[in-house]
Amino acid sequence: MSVVLITGSSGLIGSEAAEYYLMQGFNVIGIDNNMRRTFFGEEGSTIWNRERLVKTYKKYKHFDFDIRDKDKIQHLFSGLKENISLIIHTAAQPSHDWAAKDPYLDFSVNANGTLNLLEAMRDHCPEAVFIFTSTNKVYGDRPNQLPFIERQNRYELEQNHANYKGISEEFNIDQCLHSLFGSSKLAADILVQEYGKYFNFKTFCLRCGVLSGSKQSGVPLHGFVNFLVKCNVQNIPYTILGYKGKQVRDVIHSTDVIQAFDCIFQNPRRGGEVYNLGGGRQSNISILEAIELSQEITGQRFQYSYSDQNRIGDHIWYISDLDKFKSHYPGWDLQYRIQEIFEEIFDENKDRWKKH
Repeated sequence: MSVVLITGSSGLIGSEAAEYYLMQGFNVIGIDNNMRRTFFGEEGSTIWNRERLVKTYKKYKHFDFDIRDKDKIQHLFSGLKENISLIIHTAAQPSHDWAAKDPYLDFSVNANGTLNLLEAMRDHCPEAVFIFTSTNKVYGDRPNQLPFIERQNRYELEQNHANYKGISEEFNIDQCLHSLFGSSKLAADILVQEYGKYFNFKTFCLRCGVLSGSKQSGVPLHGFVNFLVKCNVQNIPYTILGYKGKQVRDVIHSTDVIQAFDCIFQNPRRGGEVYNLGGGRQSNISILEAIELSQEITGQRFQYSYSDQNRIGDHIWYISDLDKFKSHYPGWDLQYRIQEIFEEIFDENKDRWKKH
């Protein structure tokens, strides 16, 4: 019995990973206690996704556990032992801004929860592949020191600049402002690396850009693409936070993330590898460009306003350099571009959103 264990299994990436491996014939164990509702209210609840998985797939088994509960995590792993071949860890407090409201909760989920999972793997299934969805926020605001050019709708770098193709894994993470969220995720990131290096385990940190897809429960503090399109459809006022709306993000579709997971699973490396994973130069957008694209796709305009106050430690520009991942896994490439991501989000959610 080969088991794929997924934390945050009702969220965007977790649920897509669950479906993918269920379709491949694996038994999938999902861990998710819908803490997203605690963070973001009813609008952020993922119960609907959990119910969909439980109803649709006989090989899916759900556990309403909190990853901070060491005893429950240990008990679950001890019953499965080396049947666990892959661990995908996506559970997190995911908001840059929310973390400052309750740093204890943020750190305990992101850092201590990750430690619980790593120790459970060490005790019960040390040959499993462990994939952690880290974040580009581990680089703090150091990318903001790059020499950006201000254009009409975005900030940009000169094409001959060393970082034009994106931020690489060699970019310095030290002596800069991270936000408390970035700090807790960096603590987890280093733990995952260390278990790979110290114990020679097959652990991986994927430092992700904006993760997107139609199954995300987008809210103001997390999931900006999904939330922006929802605002457009429902004519909910949207607020741009600083940087003149010209801040740039790379956006990667959940399907491309899952394919990256599977490349790693099929050909894992030992020693705590780190990869930057996002839309790269192929799929990126500024906030102003995103508003324009959303209105083009939906065929309707919506209200938005501007605040000079940017989020503390937020990136002015962030694009992932994908060269390292592609060099290790040359069979992988992006299948979705930014236009397709926006179109899918609109097409698959418009009827549901229009009812509310």
